[in-house]
Amino acid sequence: MFDEIEFEKIKRLPKYVFAAINEMKLDMRHRNEDVIDFSMGNPDGPTPPHIIEKLCESAHKPKNHGYSVSKGIYKLRLAICRWYQRKYNVCLDPNLEVCVSMGSKEGYVHLVAAITNPGDTAVVAEPAYPIHYYAFILNGANVARFGIKWNQQMELDEDDFFENLSRALKEAMPKPKFVVVNFPHNPTTTIVYKSFYERLVAMAKKERFYIISDIAYADLCFDGYQAPSVLEVPGAKEVAVETYTLSKSYNMAGWRIGFVVGNQKIIGALQKIKSWIDYGIYTPLQIASTIALEGPQDCVEAIKSKYEKRMQVLIKSFQEAGWEMDKPKASMFIWAKIPPCVEHLGSLEFSKQLLQVAKIAVSPGVGFGQHGEGYVRIALIENENRIRQAARNLKAFLKDFQ
Repeated sequence: MFDEIEFEKIKRLPKYVFAAINEMKLDMRHRNEDVIDFSMGNPDGPTPPHIIEKLCESAHKPKNHGYSVSKGIYKLRLAICRWYQRKYNVCLDPNLEVCVSMGSKEGYVHLVAAITNPGDTAVVAEPAYPIHYYAFILNGANVARFGIKWNQQMELDEDDFFENLSRALKEAMPKPKFVVVNFPHNPTTTIVYKSFYERLVAMAKKERFYIISDIAYADLCFDGYQAPSVLEVPGAKEVAVETYTLSKSYNMAGWRIGFVVGNQKIIGALQKIKSWIDYGIYTPLQIASTIALEGPQDCVEAIKSKYEKRMQVLIKSFQEAGWEMDKPKASMFIWAKIPPCVEHLGSLEFSKQLLQVAKIAVSPGVGFGQHGEGYVRIALIENENRIRQAARNLKAFLKDFQ
């Protein structure tokens, strides 16, 4: 009998908390039950027509069917630089400070693989998008974690954040080389202002660590709020890189187009590791993505407005059903504290019962780390009629606990 070989890296990964909800959801759908799904941040709208038309036009050209460039075609890298110039007044070198990736998640994972040594330490504040810390764990590194706080306006408590970060930098062994930030935040929707990045960049230079900033939801901002970039801070490129994706702003989730920009040394490492791993994204996808960044941006405003309207309808209708929640200023999510009458269930059991009884799927907060317990994440991926139906189901569900 063969003595099986253990895969130690995979053993470091726990069972995916969200898998339990996903399995239940699929089983219910196989039984033709109507599930109202708020569980995954998967945009439900179409990609804007002018982007699709450019994809089709490019796909008809035989020269575009060969291997592409692993770091991204030059025209797309140049478009990314122009986008940063227009949006943030940040100047980037398309050759040295930009790398296209297969979505920001792949870019982030390959980035971590390129710059992390076994035994290194990274700091990731919780709740957190799971790959933000598990990318380091998969590469043999350690992760120091602490919980973030925010006010009713969903603004980060900066003083508390930096107090905890200072403690982590002093106590973690070995001393952290990387600090990961993600604002507008997934899952909590918490926002920051430029002052946060100014403090973070100053600390990075003093304490000698690199900043990895994820701004996947930077375009989805409400009530006049505009998400800043860490690269707006003078001298930030000495210590920081930033990841972005076209998935949310342009409804291009399945296209898998993102990018990483900033510090030359880190971008160079990412470009090098990608040159060994892949041959680049299909060229017509990159050409169409160039049009997305450089073409009309009214589509982004329309997508943002759709999420804002859904958010308003959900908060109002769920409040009337007995579930109070704070209004986010950004992202396509609502981070909701579990209603008091069901707090004793915890986020995972509450999510399971909500799905089984009310046919509503949400993401349990504990799936984003222990500091997410007591909350759930609600993705705004159902239309307004479905949201109102969910509110009716919710009202009946909560009655059994009152």
